[in-house]
Amino acid sequence: MIQRAWFADGPDGRAVEAFTLSSDGGLRVTAINHGCIITSILAPDRQGVPGEVVLGHDDLEGYLRSKTYFGALVGRYANRIRGGRFSLDGVPYQLTINEGRHHLHGGTCGFDSRWWSAEEVRSAQGDAVVFSRTSPDGEEGYPGTLKVRVAYQVTPANELRIGYEAAADAATIVNLTQHSYFDLSAGRARDVLDHLLAIHAEAFTPIDADGIPTGEIQIVQGTPFDFREPRRIGERIDAPVEQLAHVGGYDHNWVLRPGGTGVRLAAMLADPESGRTLEVLTTEPGLQFYSGNKLDGRARGRGRQYGFRAGLCLETQRFPNGPNEPRFPPAILRPGELFRSTTVFRFGAL
Repeated sequence: MIQRAWFADGPDGRAVEAFTLSSDGGLRVTAINHGCIITSILAPDRQGVPGEVVLGHDDLEGYLRSKTYFGALVGRYANRIRGGRFSLDGVPYQLTINEGRHHLHGGTCGFDSRWWSAEEVRSAQGDAVVFSRTSPDGEEGYPGTLKVRVAYQVTPANELRIGYEAAADAATIVNLTQHSYFDLSAGRARDVLDHLLAIHAEAFTPIDADGIPTGEIQIVQGTPFDFREPRRIGERIDAPVEQLAHVGGYDHNWVLRPGGTGVRLAAMLADPESGRTLEVLTTEPGLQFYSGNKLDGRARGRGRQYGFRAGLCLETQRFPNGPNEPRFPPAILRPGELFRSTTVFRFGAL
C-alpha cells in the first residue's frame, strides 16, 4: 500500500511529497523526495504496538537546517575522502571540502540536499517508490554525468528493501548509502547504549584523528570492535582506546564477511526492553557503525531533543576514502557499466 501526500514546498519552489509504504505486518515507512529522506519508520514491538524507530525532524525546514543527515540518501560518495582529493586514470580531481579539511557524504550539496523525481510501483512482492535524478558532470567536483535510481520497497515480511542503480557517461566514483539513525526503543530510552549489536565481521579499518581510515585492516579479536557475538553497545564504548577516543565512540567501517553475490547478513540489532529487532543484509563489502557521538541536543523532532548517542547508524557501503587506498574494494564506475547495490532492513520482535 502506498499513500502519497504533500509534505512542503521545497527551497527551489518544487513540491516535496511524502510517500508512505506499509505492510500487513505493521511496518510503515515514510520517505520524501527531498534527499530521498526516510522521515519515519514505525515498527511493532513484542506486543505488536508500533513505535517510531528512527530519529527525524518535524518539518522540511528542520532537515534543511540540520547536518545530521537524518534518514538521508548520501552520495555521490558516502563517508569521507581525505582532502577531497583522488585520482582516476591518472587525472587528479578536487571535491568540495565540507568537514574540516575533508570531503564528507558528497559535499556541501550532496544527494541528501537535492530534489528527486518519484514513481510509485506496485507489486505482489511489496509496493515501492523509485526516486531518480541526474547528477551533472562536475557536481561537487565529481567527474561524469551520473544517472541514479533508488528504490524503497516494503515487503510482506516487514522488510525495507533498498535498491541502488547508477550509470555514468565517464569514469567516476560511486558509493551510496542510507543514513537513518535507529532507536529501537522508540524514544523510551535516552540513548542506545543498552541496545545489543552483532556485526558479522572479523576485521575493521582503523582511523586517524580526523576519522579517515589509515589504510590498515585490523582484526577485531581482543578489541572493543569485536561484535561477532551480540554485545551491549555501551559495554566498551568508553574504553581507554585511541581508536574510540578519535571520534568519541564508534564511527568506523567494518570489513564484512564475504559470501555469494546476493544479500548476506551484516548486522543484528535488538532492544531488550521493547523486543524490537533489526537485521541488516547487504551486497556491500563494508558497514559503518556510528554511535551518534556528535548528537548534542540541538537537533530536535517529535517532542525530543536528540542528545548524545540518542540514535545509531548502520550504513552499508564501499570503504571510506576507498579511491585513495589500493587495498580497499574498488568504487569506480565506468561507461557501459551499471552500479547495483541492495540493502535490506528486516524488522522483527523477540
